[in-house]
Parts: sequence; structure tokens; C-alpha cells
Amino acid sequence: MAPIRIRLSSSLRFVLLVSVIFEAGASVFAAPETAAPVAAPPASTPGASACVDCHARLTPGIVNDWKLSKHRLNDVDCSVCHGSDHTSAADAAKAKMPTPETCGACHATQVEQFSKGKHAFAWAAMEAMPTIHWQPMAMIEGMKGCGGCHKIGLKSDEDIRKLSDAHGSGGFGVASCDSCHTRHTFSVDEARQPQACQTCHMGFDHPQWEMYSSSKHGVRNALKQVGVLAPSAAAPTCQTCHMAKGNHEVRTAWGFLAVRLPMPQDAQWTADRTTILQALGVLDPAGQPTARLEVVKKADVARLDEESWQKERDRMAAVCRQCHAPRFAAEQLQAGDDMIRQADHLMAEGIRTVAALYADGFLKKPASYAAAFPDLLTFHDAPTPIEQTLFVMYLEHRMRAFQGTFHASPDYALWYGWSEMQRDLTEIRAMAEDLRRRPAEVPPGAGPEKAAPPAPPEPPAPKPAAEKKKPRKIQIGGAKPGIPGPADPTPN
Repeated sequence: MAPIRIRLSSSLRFVLLVSVIFEAGASVFAAPETAAPVAAPPASTPGASACVDCHARLTPGIVNDWKLSKHRLNDVDCSVCHGSDHTSAADAAKAKMPTPETCGACHATQVEQFSKGKHAFAWAAMEAMPTIHWQPMAMIEGMKGCGGCHKIGLKSDEDIRKLSDAHGSGGFGVASCDSCHTRHTFSVDEARQPQACQTCHMGFDHPQWEMYSSSKHGVRNALKQVGVLAPSAAAPTCQTCHMAKGNHEVRTAWGFLAVRLPMPQDAQWTADRTTILQALGVLDPAGQPTARLEVVKKADVARLDEESWQKERDRMAAVCRQCHAPRFAAEQLQAGDDMIRQADHLMAEGIRTVAALYADGFLKKPASYAAAFPDLLTFHDAPTPIEQTLFVMYLEHRMRAFQGTFHASPDYALWYGWSEMQRDLTEIRAMAEDLRRRPAEVPPGAGPEKAAPPAPPEPPAPKPAAEKKKPRKIQIGGAKPGIPGPADPTPN
């Protein structure tokens, strides 16, 4: 049995008091986007005003938002984005759903930048997950779970057709741009606020909002929004660092998975990162590239050469130097790199512990696995409790350890990240020890699919009639639940 865990309560979030405030004050960081030519909108149709008259009765919220938008001021009416084929309730299905290409007719520079960044690959990355199609449709195509945020990604014609079939009409969720510039105001000022990022960049595997809003960066911005700090006070937002000068090509040096190539010069870190890449299915157990490596390349979720990594690091360092001395900025970024290295060491030990259970026959290879090796990308569909703990260690706690460091959130980096990884590893060691006390499911060398027949139970040894002993309770992991035993500490 694994030690009992006691979870820490959620952090206090000061800026929730202002999470719905969208005051756009002047700031050294609130510089307008780089000027880009905006093409004249396509000509509207003579019957465009009929759309407004009808929808003012049917969907007044949409019309009201459009009236507040710059689209209205620039004669961009309904027909420019939705076409003119839809003229009555009977043919509503003929209304076209905008895509980034629609927006690109006027905002070509922004769409071109977006198309090269990580947001553009969000849908493809979600679809590439090995168990994504095991999830409820409402969570994916219905966009109430993963799909609700990953819809920002670009979609093929086939993707759009599937979404149209799933929704019955329209193919909702294909516009991408309205993930940040919400319809039908499509406000630049709204999209510049950190709250615009909150819906997706929060929670289990990427709590950047919680980290940012509890950092001094986020607190100062919150104080600006309520007027405590002057509008010109330095207070970085998400966009300050990740969309400098309005660049829609959102990318980071380490990417979402915090793995990259080439391998580091540190031999231990190289070995640890190799183990993590194997558990991600990018390398097979022998260390050879797999088909998933091509998926990683296409989805651009990791920097795969030194030049691309350094380009993103230099870009971020330049942003930091707007407020910080160059040496201080470099030290803070290096601290994030070091945290990844140390987190990787803990992570690799957990992976190797589970991998050894497969190799020694104590875990049976699932039919859906490519190899008898833990697969981190199965997420909550991992087949055993020990692999569930390994997945949480990777996707929740490792993420928080290094992302909390980069986002200047000390509590997240330590207590919600590093500390939790240590506790995960303690549990994994204890569960592995417990599993090794049981008969192996697969004899070593017999192959992952050749399970040994269960051994017949041995008859109990006769006992004297007067001897009555209570069942022995075996405790794993220390004298008290949740307290590790005398295992050697993991070297940093």
C-alpha cells in the first residue's frame, strides 16, 4: 500500500478581485502592436443591414457587441465574415463560419505570425495524443474539455468537416482568433489583458495564470488595473513577455514539454532526458527515434536544435532587460534551466522504476502500448496505479516546478512542484516494492504477452489449537502514513 498523501490547499489569489476588469491603461509595457498594413475589407452586400435588423431581435447580444467593435466603425458588417448566402431562418446553415483565413483578408501580418507559433499547432497536438479518442466527445469535438482551448489551433478542411458533422451545423470553433479577441467585439484592448489568457493557461497541467497572478508581476498589474499603481508603472503581462511588440508568433525556448535537442554536456542530465524522451514515446526503449518524433516536429512543441532554442532565449532575455539588469535577467532564466535539470533527475528515477517493473515481468504490457515501457502521454488512461502516479508527477508536478520558477512564483515552484515530485517518487518506490512482493505477471524473458499461469496456492501449515495470532499489517514507506522510510535521498 502507498503512503497516504495530504494535499496543500489552493493558493490565495489576490487578483481574482479584479479578474473581470479590463481597463486598458497606458504603460511602458502597453505599447501598441507593431504597425501593420490593414487591407480594406471586402465590400458588404446591399442586404447586410437586414442581418442587423433580424439579429437585433434574435441574438441582441451579438449585435450589441458588434456595434461596440471597430468592425462596425470600418463598415465590416456580418456579410464580410459570414457571407451573404444566409438570408432567413430557413437557411441559417448557409452562414459561413470564419477561419483565420477570413481574418487574414484584413489582418495578414497577424495571421502570418500566428500561423508560425505554438497556438497554431494546438489542435494538431491534441489530436496526436495516443488516447485522445478515448475521451468523451463533448470534451474534444464538443469543446467542453481539451477542445475548448485547443480549438485555437489551425484546422484542415477535414478537421472542419468533422466539427461540422459533430455540431450538426456550422462547424463552430474554427476561427482561432476569437479565442483571445472574443466575438463579436474582437477587441485588441481585451486581448492585451492577462485575463484573456486565463481561461486556458490555468489548472492541472499548466497553471500559468495562478503562477503569474501570485507573482510580483501579476500583483503589480492587478494593482494597476484597480488604480493603486499609476498607469505608467512597470507591470508585465503575459503579452509583455510572450507577445512582445504585438508579435502573434507565441513561442518559448523550452516549449510545453521542457525537453529539447541537442543533448546537454552534463552526462547525468543527458541520461535523464533520454529516459524522459523514451517515456514520451519519442525514443523507443532502445533509444531509437519513433514515429512520435515526427509528430513533435510537426507540432513544434520542442526546440530540436541549438539555434532555435537560443533564438527564443535571446528574445525573452531582451524583454527581461526592459526592467532588469542583464546579469540579473540571465541568472533568473538560468535558475529555470537548473530547475528543469533537477526535476528531470527525479522524473527519470520514477520512470526507470516503473520501466524495471515491466522488464522484470511485474507489469504486463497493455495491448495499446508500442513497448513494455511506461507511456506518459496516456495521461489519466495509464493502466496501473503506479503509472497514474508517474503521469501526475510529470504533467502536474514537474510542470509546476519549472514553470513556477520561470513565472517567479516561489510557492508554486517549491510546494506545488518540487515538493510534490519528491512525494510522488516516494510513493512510486513504495508501490514498486509492494509489486515486487507479488508473483510476476510475466516471467522475465517470456515476452510481454506470455503471462505465466498462476501458481496453485500452498496449503496452510497446521498450527497448534492454542495459537491465535492477529494478521500482520505490513506498512510500506515508513513508520507512519505519508512519512518516507530511511531511503537514501535523491542526489540533486
